Amino acid sequence: MIERLATIEAEFVALEASLATPEVLGDPHRLRDLSRRYKQMTPLVECIRRYRGAHDTSGAARELLEAASGGERTALEAEMRGAEEAMVALEAELKVLLLPPDPHAGRSVIMEIRGAEGGEEANLFAGELVEMYRAYAARHGWSVETLAYDPSPMGGVNQATLVVKGEGAWTHLRFEGGPHRVQRVPTTESQGRIHTSSATVTVMPEAEEVDVHIDDKDLQIDVFRAGGPGGQGVNTTDSAVRITHKPSGLVVSMQDERSQLQNRLRAMQVLRARLMKLRQDEAEAKASAERRAQVGSGGRGEKIRTYNFKDNRVTDHRIGFTIHQLEDVLAGHLDPVVDALTLEHQAEQLARAGAQ
Repeated sequence: MIERLATIEAEFVALEASLATPEVLGDPHRLRDLSRRYKQMTPLVECIRRYRGAHDTSGAARELLEAASGGERTALEAEMRGAEEAMVALEAELKVLLLPPDPHAGRSVIMEIRGAEGGEEANLFAGELVEMYRAYAARHGWSVETLAYDPSPMGGVNQATLVVKGEGAWTHLRFEGGPHRVQRVPTTESQGRIHTSSATVTVMPEAEEVDVHIDDKDLQIDVFRAGGPGGQGVNTTDSAVRITHKPSGLVVSMQDERSQLQNRLRAMQVLRARLMKLRQDEAEAKASAERRAQVGSGGRGEKIRTYNFKDNRVTDHRIGFTIHQLEDVLAGHLDPVVDALTLEHQAEQLARAGAQ
């Protein structure tokens, strides 16, 4: 194990040195990729160095024990036990850090949130999910950019597209994709009956131009006059853009910006992310299954998570995790749920690694 860890540390040192070379500094794409790899490796190498320090301390104490006696021997035995206990804890940490890194770690996140089944109540809930993710991002110091926002008549949202940027955004938000179900008495309900509605969340890593090549001849670009609320210049000019990627059939529309160019850039940003996800799913031969797992039909019976107002309960059905702090979760305190999902994912990875 020590030899394997030494190899990893040597790779890290070489990577660190390469980041200062003119060849890398002069190539933005290579610099981005190597910097991302450096960030991914840093926690692992720091743990390796702590482990090696504990290993060296244990070995040195063991050697000195042969000639020690009395109080010195007692002190050395305590030092050796402490180092060995530290090694056991660090070994457990290393097992997790040595798992294959998520290929999207370090990327920004594109989230699409829509009201699904339940009429305007579903749109109101979708709006609350948007605010929940905004609050969660703020707690972690991430920025949130709204690419598109289509409000519903009663103040909810038909559909919203957000970009979340910041260290750890993908790692924390990658499990949020899927149908989210709410159970409560809607504001439109006069009889006090509990209704079940749903909203869907799609989570995608942001793709850059170098990740996905899009041929202009594969695009059909239509411009039209934006609808809905907007100031001068939004509803009076053909600023809205609809881009259709003919080979895949994917369609992205943007109309929130005054400029046709800005709307086109935003639409291409979302299209690249959708294409990258689609191609990765296809490469794994389970595109339709993964899409259903994330969005499904949005029906009430499909869900990854339930928000039950009567019981003050949030339940993630994928791992059977329940927390009775619904208001806190909707206020952006999502970490208990996210941490439970992360630990379950790591446990599954460790189990697969042990079976190999």
